[in-house]
Amino acid sequence: MAKQAFSKRWDLWITVVLFLFAIPMEQKEHFALLEDQTLSFRQIFRMEYGPPAQTSLSDSLVIVNTDEEFFKEYQSFPLRRTDIGKITANLKKLGAKVVAVDLLMDFPSSYGEDKPTAEMFKNAGDVLVVSQGQFDKSNTFTGLNYPTPELREVTTSGYTNISSSSSLVTMLSRLRLYEEIVKEKDGWPFAVQALAMYKGVTPSWDKEQNVLTIGDLNIQLDQFNSFYIDFPNLPPGTRFLSESKGLTALEFLDLEDLDEDELYELSFWVKDKIVLLGDTSEVSHDWFDTPVGMVYGVEIITDTINTLMHGAPLQPASSAVEIAVLMLFMLVLILINLVLQNPLVRAILVLVLVIAFTALATWVYVTNGLILSMSYVLVAGFLSYLVINLKEYMAERNQKALIKDTFGHYLSPKVVEILVKDPSKLQLGGEQREMTAYFSDVAGFSSISEKLTPKELVHLLNEYLTEMCAVIADQDGTVDKFEGDAIIAFWGAPLDQPDHAVRACHASVDMQKYMVKMRKQLEEDGRPLLNVRMGVNSGPMVVGNMGSAQRMDYTIMGDAVNLAARLEGANKFYGSYTMISEFTYEQAKDEIDVRELDTLRVVGKKEPITVYELVNRKNQTEGQEADLIAAYYKALDLYKGRDFKAAMEAFHKALAIVENDGPSRTYADRCQMYLENPPPADWDGVFNLTSKG
Repeated sequence: MAKQAFSKRWDLWITVVLFLFAIPMEQKEHFALLEDQTLSFRQIFRMEYGPPAQTSLSDSLVIVNTDEEFFKEYQSFPLRRTDIGKITANLKKLGAKVVAVDLLMDFPSSYGEDKPTAEMFKNAGDVLVVSQGQFDKSNTFTGLNYPTPELREVTTSGYTNISSSSSLVTMLSRLRLYEEIVKEKDGWPFAVQALAMYKGVTPSWDKEQNVLTIGDLNIQLDQFNSFYIDFPNLPPGTRFLSESKGLTALEFLDLEDLDEDELYELSFWVKDKIVLLGDTSEVSHDWFDTPVGMVYGVEIITDTINTLMHGAPLQPASSAVEIAVLMLFMLVLILINLVLQNPLVRAILVLVLVIAFTALATWVYVTNGLILSMSYVLVAGFLSYLVINLKEYMAERNQKALIKDTFGHYLSPKVVEILVKDPSKLQLGGEQREMTAYFSDVAGFSSISEKLTPKELVHLLNEYLTEMCAVIADQDGTVDKFEGDAIIAFWGAPLDQPDHAVRACHASVDMQKYMVKMRKQLEEDGRPLLNVRMGVNSGPMVVGNMGSAQRMDYTIMGDAVNLAARLEGANKFYGSYTMISEFTYEQAKDEIDVRELDTLRVVGKKEPITVYELVNRKNQTEGQEADLIAAYYKALDLYKGRDFKAAMEAFHKALAIVENDGPSRTYADRCQMYLENPPPADWDGVFNLTSKG
């Protein structure tokens, strides 16, 4: 049965295609921009809740930076190269194992500083300086932009280019190795080179296994020859790494006047460490967007070295795992839409599925460093859900069209009798009368139609429509037409009926009473239950035979008719099932029991109207229903008096009588809304509907 249902569901076949298409899209990272956004919130959670051994910054790393305060004291910009040399020499003198200078020095100094700076670098030893990989417009490597020859001769260099995974937005989350650059002299990334110098080894790259080796560290690279940067946790109250792990370069510019204790204190911070010298001043613009926000360049390098020291714990899931997760998500999504018929329940379960997947992907990322691609699954799921709902809409529309063609010319026996007696009424034309219009619609028709075969659906609708039309006929009403599962009827024509409002209300009460019995029988038969919403309005309407010479309908039109249709739809906003206007109430109030619902302004109307829920014939409301209405009116009086807190409590008391009472639930929620966002002082109590329902 399920197999046959699936074979006929073109929307589910499209779902399969979308998820299969997502596999190569994920492997080639075509949605890198979206995926980076999912990395962002996951990395923030990991910084806070991930394993401390992986998310803390190594004590072997320290930043010496030039910031605004430095240049304010230094009174010059940029930092002179000879002073870079002095700072580097002093750091080595204090015991720094490696000094990594993240300051580009590719053009010869205009002040002849390269030679003395190179001499200081040479005497210091283990100094790393910056180079840059150069690429053409097609992203083909063209060469390395090294430091000036004097500096290059006495130092080691490493390139600092970190490319973004997205071509639209620059977000730095990975360090990529380029095979063509590695072949060059000093062709390793700056962070790799710094750690290799610290360990006293030469890095190597096993391209078959795609593993980068730095001494005792083996770093698994992904299909793009890159690894993810695991940004460390920052102390509370700090935004940048340099605020907690940074020292001002002023401390190391001149050591001559420092005593032994001061030198020891400075040595404590840098001895046997990798010291990164970089610029964190705003004027340098050396900062970049990352999954954790804007980060200075020297901090990204520090984070990258720290990631390498921890063995690059962030690793993408294997292709097999990615495909398995993708297929599992797809199967659950398909199962939800095959088994469940209620659109609301389906929507809730799909939302639960998305939340569960997001939670799983976040949990494995935070705790284990396993990166599951999220955007591809979610995009495929979102598009599939749209296709499935499009199919639902088209199915409902086609079903309504079929029913409309079948029952569109149904008239009550009295109308037929009058037309037989007076054929002139078949001529085109009409007249205006004071009448009452009735609109009804079956709630959740789409989900009901999917539960039944066409034969079962037609049988159910015939049964329902036959009984409804019989009640209308008993009250001498005329069935205008069927629009899908909807019934449009009226009273007051073609026969004169001064009590048309009372007849329409009594018919509505009798129809709802019959629906209670019908639902009980449907439940016993295991068939879908029918709930019917009704709208009734009285007023001037145009009635007559309208159409063409070949086809005409005896029908009604006018603003009063449109209002009846609006009231039927407005039931959705109050959880009610039969709504009448103040105009109908005034004409029928001596013959019916009602409860006031609201004063509202429907879509397309400027003037507000008071609407009522039709409960029963006069003085026939009793028992629990009578208790509910009494409690409801007490709450409504408090609401109108703007005592929303007391009103909300009173509506909850009404709900204690009848738990699923829609109007009480609606007002309780509205009171909560007004407590949070009170209405203006000139509030007139009118509620504006923003849709037709």
